[in-house]
Amino acid sequence: MEKIIKKAVEIAGSQSSLAKQIGVSQPRVWNWINNASVIPAEYVLPIEKVTGISRHELRPDIYPMDETI
Repeated sequence: MEKIIKKAVEIAGSQSSLAKQIGVSQPRVWNWINNASVIPAEYVLPIEKVTGISRHELRPDIYPMDETI
């Protein structure tokens, strides 16, 4: 999970930039990178909107890919 969060930060430009765009503090983003095993569900769609990273990549456990498509 750390890798996908780092990718989101890179796309947003910085931890501060991502945090500001999704309405959280920079330390919270830092915590996701360094301590959290998953991005909290309520931030998946805002991060997707800001970065273009698919919700399927961000949280495949709650947004699995539909293999029938």
